[in-house]
Amino acid sequence: MTRTLLVEPGFPIPAKSRNHKNFLPTGLLKIASYLRKNGVDVKLVRGISQDLEDLARIVDFGPAEVWITSLFTYWAGFVRETVQHYKGLFPGAKVVVGGIYASLLPKDEVKEYTGCDEVYQGIIPEAEECFPAYDLVNGANPHQIDYQILHASRGCPRQCAFCGTWKIEPEFVPLRSIKGKVRYRKLVFYDNNFLMNPFSEDILEELIELRSQGKIAWCESQSGFDGRILLQQPHLALMIKRAGFRYPRIAWDWKYDDYPKIERQIDLLTNAGYHRRDIYVFVLYNWDIFFEVMEMKRVKCWDWRVQIADCRYRPLNQLYDNYKPWLVEQTSRDYYIHEKAGWTDALIKQFRRNVRQQNICARHGFPFYSRTFENKELGRDIRRKVKAASGIREKTRLLKSVGADYWIPDETRHPSGRSSDDQGEQQVHAD
Repeated sequence: MTRTLLVEPGFPIPAKSRNHKNFLPTGLLKIASYLRKNGVDVKLVRGISQDLEDLARIVDFGPAEVWITSLFTYWAGFVRETVQHYKGLFPGAKVVVGGIYASLLPKDEVKEYTGCDEVYQGIIPEAEECFPAYDLVNGANPHQIDYQILHASRGCPRQCAFCGTWKIEPEFVPLRSIKGKVRYRKLVFYDNNFLMNPFSEDILEELIELRSQGKIAWCESQSGFDGRILLQQPHLALMIKRAGFRYPRIAWDWKYDDYPKIERQIDLLTNAGYHRRDIYVFVLYNWDIFFEVMEMKRVKCWDWRVQIADCRYRPLNQLYDNYKPWLVEQTSRDYYIHEKAGWTDALIKQFRRNVRQQNICARHGFPFYSRTFENKELGRDIRRKVKAASGIREKTRLLKSVGADYWIPDETRHPSGRSSDDQGEQQVHAD
């Protein structure tokens, strides 16, 4: 029997997210099922094991081919390291690299950089029809996969400049039905634009029916919902809610002046039954919009009491990203900084800090953020008094009286300590 080793490089994924719906190597798991159907024996390896027993089992497997996946282009170094490791381990095997990074850049560049034998771009259509081989991930893992990842469509016609989806999947391929594909009660859709599917309403009807029968518990759409389509077809908001989608996400990628449209999208979702704290707004920063304007967008999200899913922009062709949130004075040699739009390392880290602390407030209904309060460094008596205080002024007065730090999210914070409000007003219409 032919043997193929499937490898997910040792990407810097937090341990708690390793078997998570955001990072599960679904492509490899579908390929595994496809190869099995064709009589190929497969083994999945995640990273480069340092355990001698694991290494011995991998060597004993003796694959004829090694298929290595890739994710973000800025993690290309991990792919190269993995290629070199397995070419050394199996010098007679053919090493193939596929996945996102391999599909975004020219084949010759990927082959030269990684040292692989072959580059596969895009998806394998035959594997796309296969159910992921979750058994390869579960094994003896006590936290077994209890959700199903699926697509109701591939591709996205929007062709946004900062997104590589339309390059990897240039053809938009929608499904008319997903009812026959559902096996688990928890569904995670990886569609790049779920509502762009002309049959999305039919699919939502299927999900509503399955949920009414108790066959599904909840759904998620990882890339969110296209708010422009929601505004055109507002009845879809209620259907999304009835289908069991949780934590709905919309995007505010462009200018600040678009806020009335974003607010209407949020109103559609809240009128459908969602709590504002469970709604997320994607915001792209370190991009063509100035920091001061991004702060205005952040404060507007605070006014709405929704959470922000912050997305730091990286160019699609950059092969490194050494951003470290705790380091001071990093430069563009460490990671991409959009200097033409006035971004600096300090501004990037300040915006990220503002968003994270604001999200804590929105999520828990706090009117302010205080590190000392959050870390329970204050005495029980003063914490009780702050909680019981009737208004924000009284609460902050108590915090100030004991020397505790606090920040109200509707205040713009700049790394220099100055307010950015005036400059923001000047830049807001420039985008």
